[in-house]
Amino acid sequence: MTAAVEASLARIDRLDPELCAFTEVWHEEARARAETASRLPLAGLPFAVKGRAGVRSFAARRLAAAGGVPVGSTSVPGPGPGTPWQTWGQGAHGRTVNPWRRDRTPGGSSAGSAVAVAAGMVDLATGSDGAGSVRIPAAWCGVFGLRTTAGLLPSPDRTGLASPGVLARSVDLAELFLRRVTDGYAPRPASLPVPAVYSPDLGFAEVTPEVAHVTRQAVGRLVDAGAVRLVAGPCELLDPAEAWTAVRAGKPTPRTERLRAANDRTLDALFARTPLLLTPVAPTPPHGHEGPGDVYSTALTWAFNLSGHPAASLPAGFTPDGCPAGLQLVTGRGTDAELLGFARALERVLGPAPVRADG
Repeated sequence: MTAAVEASLARIDRLDPELCAFTEVWHEEARARAETASRLPLAGLPFAVKGRAGVRSFAARRLAAAGGVPVGSTSVPGPGPGTPWQTWGQGAHGRTVNPWRRDRTPGGSSAGSAVAVAAGMVDLATGSDGAGSVRIPAAWCGVFGLRTTAGLLPSPDRTGLASPGVLARSVDLAELFLRRVTDGYAPRPASLPVPAVYSPDLGFAEVTPEVAHVTRQAVGRLVDAGAVRLVAGPCELLDPAEAWTAVRAGKPTPRTERLRAANDRTLDALFARTPLLLTPVAPTPPHGHEGPGDVYSTALTWAFNLSGHPAASLPAGFTPDGCPAGLQLVTGRGTDAELLGFARALERVLGPAPVRADG
């Protein structure tokens, strides 16, 4: 795949000065790796890694050992003006922008990874997700994003909230990632229709009408196509913000532990009766670079960082402002293969990730 690496590097050189997805691009190193990777399973597949230290991550080392070629490190939030909930990245050329609308953030913290995939600079990039850091940028940039079950892959996060993940142009590529970074991975094709609960707000979140409409329409298409069978009954969680913040600070209290345990019981009961939960990924479209104000983009994602469930973002469509929105898929702990099987079946109905041809 020497040609694939050259094409990737050329597209990065052309588009990244404007999109600012990369902090570093490794031209010569990538070319050297591509020359020796052709006989390995990934045959020189170019990929990007999250952050400057990303090439040393467990997942990146596994991909490289299988013949993948890391072409550069992608942006994460960095120094600069903004709000405390700054979610854009800081690339080598400046602030990372959303490839669909330059005046909007791509989300974070796997900002550059999502932009690199959405703009076709690579087809696959590593990420990590401690509150929605893979799923939110995947949703806002219109690509597939997977956060793995807590503990499935090594993570440097001592709180247990962050799990490694992947951003990819398709579910098949995400499965290729998981096949190469885990031992003994076996695909689990979905049997249709998949029983699922659809929760528009998890019982507490305020979701904007435009996002609610896109995700509701996507679920309707899945039902009409026979891919999903909705199961009666809500999924009403307690707002996990206080519990997540306490765990991240290393200062859980009896109150926050009770909140976390209550949500775990609700989710355990839900997955005992159905294998799949569907929700919007983020409650709003991507916000401007000035910041989100008082709205938490993580409202619908961080409950599953606390509970440890695998979760994914599947492109669901576009809001009227021209920005992508994502449908969140959540399954039981340790069922990453089943999650990807469901995602592939749903992707066939909703269509693949849209290609931002001009970056």
